Amino acid sequence: MAVKSLDDVLRELRRRPDVEAPNLQAWDATDRLLLETAAERIQPGSSLTVIGDRYGALTLGALAMLSPGTVRVHQDLITGEQALRLNAAEVLGGDAAEAGFSQFSLGPELLDGADTVLLQLPKTLAELDQVAEAVARHARPDVVLLAGGRVKHMSLGMNAVLERHFSSVAPQLARQKSRVIVAAGPHGTGGPKRFPVVEHLAEIDLDVAAHGAVFAGPRLDIGTRFLLTFLPAMRSAQHAVDLGCGTGILAAMYARQHPGATVTATDQSAAAVASAQATAAANGLAGQVRVLQDDAMATLADGSADLILLNPPFHVGAGVHAGAGLKLIEAAGRVLAPGGELWTVFNRHLAYLPALERHVGPTAVKGQNPKFTVTRSTRRPPL
Repeated sequence: MAVKSLDDVLRELRRRPDVEAPNLQAWDATDRLLLETAAERIQPGSSLTVIGDRYGALTLGALAMLSPGTVRVHQDLITGEQALRLNAAEVLGGDAAEAGFSQFSLGPELLDGADTVLLQLPKTLAELDQVAEAVARHARPDVVLLAGGRVKHMSLGMNAVLERHFSSVAPQLARQKSRVIVAAGPHGTGGPKRFPVVEHLAEIDLDVAAHGAVFAGPRLDIGTRFLLTFLPAMRSAQHAVDLGCGTGILAAMYARQHPGATVTATDQSAAAVASAQATAAANGLAGQVRVLQDDAMATLADGSADLILLNPPFHVGAGVHAGAGLKLIEAAGRVLAPGGELWTVFNRHLAYLPALERHVGPTAVKGQNPKFTVTRSTRRPPL
């Protein structure tokens, strides 16, 4: 295996298969600060768990400079998992096993026996709560959690969440606009797990389940609410797809309206897929709705869906970027059968109409409100 410095590792990291652009980077100053803080605190041969590594900076950086005994990794996004493996091959010249790390879901296998956890602080307090609970429940009693983030995205609420699960929570001095919080003394949660949270949404008469990392939690986001008003106008499909499903509200509501349809709820987020699965089960739809963690329907066959419902993201990480939505629109054009329909809701300021016309087919604006546009695109037959 290649032996490289941290600077070499960071210099060679890429984001693929996620969106790549000149203003999007595969690592940030928090990755470096977490690794430097870990180097001051942990001993070679330690059992290290890495959570929230976006593209491999923490994992491959730890292998380059910390000499850990074991490295176990959890990334919520399938694109992050794939990027880590691709970067391991490119930067270190080997697969995951050769590089020295293993990938796990958030749970006992990831954390059992871990004495140090490196965490890129997540965007939401709910996700931090679920991660901290898992660390406190499953890691060693003397585990040290090093949680880092960009100062502009951190809040005192993060300290309060960590204090719920650890007896010692100590924010460190900021460096390069990043900060690390050191948490120790886990309470060792012995009670029932708090996630997924399940709430009944009376306005649509649906029980919604949400793991911590899923967008909007157990609530109905305003884009989905607007798209649902067009549900009666949507065609009856043999196979419908809720693309970027989140908690699976669109999948569940379409399945309920069309009991003869098979519905696939798919998302790149493990938390979203687990949430959608729990939502389907909570509403008696588990036999009709199947869930799939995938990157832009990469494993679905060309022309295999009659209908796709899409409420695309307009953020990539912490930045506003249309690339993620455009990638999903292009994927929809591939997976839709000729004559199939894509119903999309998006913020009015986003110029998605040309992409919908180009990648899918004739597109009609079916409705607008002050914030959103809803369109129906019909897949044109192949030339």
